[in-house]
Amino acid sequence: MSRKKKNVGRERQSTRQLIGIDGISEYSLLTSHGELVFFSIKPTNISVLSDASVAARIYALMTVLKGQTEVEMLCINSRENFEENKTFLKERTNAENLPAVRKLLELDVVSLDRLQVQMATAREFLIIVRLKREKEADVRSHLTTIEKSLKDQGFTVHLCESEDIKRLLGVYYEQNATTEKYEDNDGDRWIILGE
Repeated sequence: MSRKKKNVGRERQSTRQLIGIDGISEYSLLTSHGELVFFSIKPTNISVLSDASVAARIYALMTVLKGQTEVEMLCINSRENFEENKTFLKERTNAENLPAVRKLLELDVVSLDRLQVQMATAREFLIIVRLKREKEADVRSHLTTIEKSLKDQGFTVHLCESEDIKRLLGVYYEQNATTEKYEDNDGDRWIILGE
């Protein structure tokens, strides 16, 4: 297939098709490579724990994971990244002739640096379970067992629902952590039903 035909084909694909998502169910992400279920784990501040406590937390997680074959882990930043903004401001500062404007641009960079440092610890930890073609009743039982196992080992965990999954995709692909509600289709919020 020629490059031009490939580009035309890609232009006609939806965003979901481009990133390989078939759909989002009540509790999973449906892809061509299987169904993915996400468990969000609230992080523990290990900097205040003793070495023995950290070792115990690692062992507890290992205990949960060794019993599961289809488990993956993911860590994402759950806040926005300002590097492109800072690069733009630095370039703009170098091009600016007026000292007062240059000073304001430099202060903007410092402000973004401070904001980014404050948000640096905003990480989100996820356990991903890749489901095979299993029956709905078996899936629910399996997921409940995994969640109970994590809670029994002292982790604060919850099964991600469709809104959580949309937010994760927004953070992962777009670095968008500020949107409160994600739409299923672009422009959904502008549609007025009954008119």
